[in-house]
Amino acid sequence: MGNIVAIVGRPNVGKSTLFNRLTETRSAIVDEASGVTRDRHYGKVEWNGKEFTLIDTGGYVKGSDDIFEDEIRKQVVLAIEECDLIIFMVDVTSGITDLDEAVARLLRKSNKKVIIVSNKVDNSERIAESSVFYSFGIGDEIFSVSSLNGSGTGEMLDEVVNNLEDVDDDDDDDDDGIPRLAIVGRPNVGKSSLLNALIGVDRNIVTNIAGTTRDSITTHYNAFGFDLKLIDTAGLRKKAKVSEDIEFYSVMRAVRTIENADVCLLLVEATEGIMAQDMNIFNLAIKNKKGVVILVNKWDLIEDKGTNTAKQFEEQIRQRIAPFTDVPIVFTSVLNKQRIHKALEEVVKVHENRRRKISTSKLNEIMLEVIAQNPPPAVKGKWIKIKFVTQLPTYAPTFAFFCNLPQYIKDPYKRYLENKLREHFDFTGVPIQLFMRKK
Repeated sequence: MGNIVAIVGRPNVGKSTLFNRLTETRSAIVDEASGVTRDRHYGKVEWNGKEFTLIDTGGYVKGSDDIFEDEIRKQVVLAIEECDLIIFMVDVTSGITDLDEAVARLLRKSNKKVIIVSNKVDNSERIAESSVFYSFGIGDEIFSVSSLNGSGTGEMLDEVVNNLEDVDDDDDDDDDGIPRLAIVGRPNVGKSSLLNALIGVDRNIVTNIAGTTRDSITTHYNAFGFDLKLIDTAGLRKKAKVSEDIEFYSVMRAVRTIENADVCLLLVEATEGIMAQDMNIFNLAIKNKKGVVILVNKWDLIEDKGTNTAKQFEEQIRQRIAPFTDVPIVFTSVLNKQRIHKALEEVVKVHENRRRKISTSKLNEIMLEVIAQNPPPAVKGKWIKIKFVTQLPTYAPTFAFFCNLPQYIKDPYKRYLENKLREHFDFTGVPIQLFMRKK
């Protein structure tokens, strides 16, 4: 089970700046105006050998008439409900405000581990000023940081990972060896309908209401020559909770579902094509090094299908998911049970590809010849020589290339090597990692 950490707080305290720093990205927009963060951002953070998913939430505003702030408030409540640990960020330059108090009351009710982070502590005087936040009565320590320059974030991350459960990287290789398939996608694309069609009974509630399915459930599927564990998000929540932001909730649940799977079956709706939310989920699977199969559902609703309609649609998908385009794409109608077993065949192949081990002798025989035909370009007059290749003993395909100047091998040449590995060995549907090491 993966760990999820959420950053919460009122608007404009520096949550997105901290998110960008910890995830080493610039995906969250940072602006002095409040309410800039409306969409949720998800990123992976690794610290002291532990990895967790970090969520940047919008600013919590209680009692606002603004429709966006109302939606942000719902999403913050959801993040608190779903995560394992909460970073409560406050602004030392403003002290305690009414909005901070409102967030604190919410957190005290949550019974979740909360770490208070006092932001904008750019000098020693402000460290002392941060003590005012002890009055919240949450936690034993206030962590003073500057998300802008990074000071204090190391101590804060130490506390975060110390309070997270240990996650074994090899936990997806169960003793029984049965592949775990996560059925993921946007709300109302047919995930539960697919599961019901496969197992032959209405195990999960299916409605036209997006977000009917909520909690993860695993079903052992052993039929038609397939032996799989199917993971769907299932279970109807209380009626009072139905007004939640469904898109946000679906990705929250997808984080956990993906982390517990070997292969992800991403359902895309044929009538809408691959959308931003689909790309969020696809990228989550890739970041977690899971196998991926894309299932284009509701293909029966596409009218005026010509000879090349499916081919053109497939090309559009591959353009969106680039640069990782070596992914099986299956067109289906779950309602009519068309090609659903073809999708499972692709899932089994991808799982086998993910577990594939290439002998060192075979790797060097092929890849050293490939490298000799097109060696890495010289940098600053220095020739780069790759002398040895081996596959590392990890749960997903990972290769180490030993050379004299690993720091000079750039991403374009790494992509060339990856493409050649895919050309000579079948890794369809599986992310590949390459590491350049000093020989």
